[in-house]
Amino acid sequence: ATMDWMEQEQERGITITSAATTTFWKGRDGKMRRFNIIDTPGHVDFTIEVERSLRVLDGAIALLDANAGVEPQTETVWRQADKYHVPRMIFCNKMDKIGADFYRSVEMIGSRLGAQAVVMQLPIGAETEFKGVVDLVEMNALVWRDETLGAAWDVVEIPADLKEKAAQYREKMIEAAVEMDETALENYLEGNMPSNDEIRALIRKGTIAVKFFPMFCGSAFKNKGVQPLLDAVVEYLP
Repeated sequence: ATMDWMEQEQERGITITSAATTTFWKGRDGKMRRFNIIDTPGHVDFTIEVERSLRVLDGAIALLDANAGVEPQTETVWRQADKYHVPRMIFCNKMDKIGADFYRSVEMIGSRLGAQAVVMQLPIGAETEFKGVVDLVEMNALVWRDETLGAAWDVVEIPADLKEKAAQYREKMIEAAVEMDETALENYLEGNMPSNDEIRALIRKGTIAVKFFPMFCGSAFKNKGVQPLLDAVVEYLP
C-alpha cells in the first residue's frame, strides 16, 4: 500500500504502524473538501496501534474482504470502535476476488458483529465478472470502463436480473432511514416516500448517531466503487 513506508511493511505486505495523509475530494455538491486519512494496521499483533487512532477519529471505514467477510480481527477492531463511539461505514472490498460474496458479508455483520448494516449499493457481478454497483438511493447502475483503469464509469439502467433485489434492498434502506425521524416515519407509514435528499439526510443522522452502518462495495485494486465511497464519506460521516 502507498502508506506502508516501513521496510518491514513492504516486505510482509501488511500495515504495522498507523500512517496519516491528506487528500482532497469534490463531492456531489461540487464543493472541495479535505480528508485527513489514517491508515491503521489490520493484523492482530498491532491492535493497540488501531486503538490509539480510534480515540481521535471523527469517523471510520471498516474494510471487509469480500471473500472472508467478518474475520476475528474485524470483530476486535469493531469492539474498539464501539468503545469510542466512532461512526462507521463499511466497504466490502475485493469484489473482483475469487470467492467474493457480498451478501454473505452482509449477513456476517449481523451475526458476528451484532450490527445493523444498511446496504446502500448492490454489486453487479462478482469475481472476474464484477463490473460495477447499483446505487440504491438514485436507483441506477454505475458501470466502470475497464480501459480507463476505473477512472471513468457510465450511469446506466439497473440490470434486469437485479431490479427486484434492488427494490427489496432499497425498501430496507428506507425503513432504516425513516426510523431516525418521527415525522418521516409517519409520512412513510402513510405511503409518502422520502425524497433522495431526505434519505441521505436521515442516513447521515443514523450513521453519526451510530445506530446503523451504511454499506458499500467495490474493488480498490481495480478502482471500482472508490469514487462513490468518497462521496459517501462527505454525505454520511461527520
